[in-house]
Amino acid sequence: MYDIENCTINGKHSYFLEYYNKAVNKTEYSVIIGQELLQCLKNCICDLENNRYFYDMKKAHKRIDFIQKFVKHTKSPFHNKPFLLELWEKAVIEVFYSFYFADTKIRRFKKLILLVGRKNGKSTFCAAICFAEFMIGNAGSDIVCSSNDDAQANLIFSEIANMRAKFDTKQKYTHKNLKGIFHLKNDSTITKLSEKTQNKEGRNIELAILDESHEMKSNIIAKSIEQSQSSKEEPIFINITTEGFVENGYLDNELKYAREVLRGEREDEELLSWLYTMDSEQEIYQNERSWKKANPSLGTIKKVEYLKKELRKAQASKADRIFTLSKDFNIKQNSVETWLLEKDIKNNLTFDIEEFQNCFALAATDLSETTDLTSARILLMKKGQKQKYFFQHYFIPQSKIEQSKQDGIDYFEMAKQNLLTICPSNEVDYSMVVQWYVSLYQKYNIRVWKEGHDRWNAKSFVNEMEYYGFDTEKVAQDYQTLSTPMKLLEADLKTGNIVNYNQNPLDIYCLKNTACSVDKFARIMPKKTLDNANKRIDGAVTMIMCYVMLDRYKKEFMDFVNR
Repeated sequence: MYDIENCTINGKHSYFLEYYNKAVNKTEYSVIIGQELLQCLKNCICDLENNRYFYDMKKAHKRIDFIQKFVKHTKSPFHNKPFLLELWEKAVIEVFYSFYFADTKIRRFKKLILLVGRKNGKSTFCAAICFAEFMIGNAGSDIVCSSNDDAQANLIFSEIANMRAKFDTKQKYTHKNLKGIFHLKNDSTITKLSEKTQNKEGRNIELAILDESHEMKSNIIAKSIEQSQSSKEEPIFINITTEGFVENGYLDNELKYAREVLRGEREDEELLSWLYTMDSEQEIYQNERSWKKANPSLGTIKKVEYLKKELRKAQASKADRIFTLSKDFNIKQNSVETWLLEKDIKNNLTFDIEEFQNCFALAATDLSETTDLTSARILLMKKGQKQKYFFQHYFIPQSKIEQSKQDGIDYFEMAKQNLLTICPSNEVDYSMVVQWYVSLYQKYNIRVWKEGHDRWNAKSFVNEMEYYGFDTEKVAQDYQTLSTPMKLLEADLKTGNIVNYNQNPLDIYCLKNTACSVDKFARIMPKKTLDNANKRIDGAVTMIMCYVMLDRYKKEFMDFVNR
């Protein structure tokens, strides 16, 4: 018997019904949840009336009580304080542990998908569940902390180890070494599992936490866990994650399946899909209260001011927008999205290269393949000004022009305007690129102080550049190298009065084709847009590389500029 109004089941208080009540009754004490989680709660309410199941809260409340009485936080700002669970956390535990099949008396739910925004304490929450199972769960349990990489798997493992150290200060009941954590009385163990782990098979896992599954491209780890649990009557598999950027990866398939189960389109009574998601992107900007739909611990663990700050950053930067919508609001984003709007790209700035007679410059060369477009560029600045001036030249083989009618670029007209050199035959002659840099000194006495290029194997280019006395170096094409310069270039372009590229049409073409790819650390790098995979971005790449060079040598270069 259950009483929704008084939040009781069989005469005992239910955290699940308390949570449901606060979600459906709109008062100042209401819980704000999205439609997907509301559907999950309603499904569970219906199942309370299903004779196929019975609801027993004993094991759930035992674990809740253990966590709140014996587990302490190990990280600032809650260090050494009792682990007082949020209402949503109690509700998750209760629902997962309390449904049983009426005929077999076996626990119903075997798998939990918990989708929740970052910084809501989900990893610490799951660490507490693991530690509770380790101490008061089935004897001889193998508990596994798993993730795509070893470092992520170690986060929950380390948190459990710290909880253990505070609980069992004299190591009377537990022991930890490099292999894992061991219970000396009930023979339970806690270990790690990741892509790097050898011998993933052959385990006998009772409980597995799969952390940040959005990074996984395949289901190798998940399958290993599921196979190892196949002989268990009441296994536990908890998949905790935020949304991510991997297209058609493991999480995409899991969430597609979970949503079909939620909507009743598939039958899987052993899966509990607990999804903290927004109902739309629009509501994020219109209703601050709606943020709790993806952030159930907002205001207690996750700070409102932090989220406001992230949204302000998201309005200024495409990369930050993609990252924030995905990680803070669980709105799926493509890992590769168009970088700039047309209004950000185009400006009315022009200059005459003659103005920079006798100046120093930084340079960047995107050598690409010898059979495709190559971009060479210098960056110039004037004393006392923030404006950055780009003088550039492009090179393309004759054969490529004939294959590139779909580009919408008249390469012969570009060549007439001296913006492009058409190289005879089938490939770009790197000597012609070198001679362009040499011509800058011969015509304008512009001295290239440092040049960055993108390929280690461009030995002939490097050797010839060094023959003429140019100081060259590698600019790695990766997130770590390109992210900050790309963000700085984006910010400068958006001002409309800092980046002067002389309205070069090939630059505009390349910038329009450029997308930003975002990694799990919110770092970005340039990629071709998904619908323009055959179009070129080389000019945008050399702009970013010039910013890399400026970042590396800004003080010394500005000394040249200002003297």
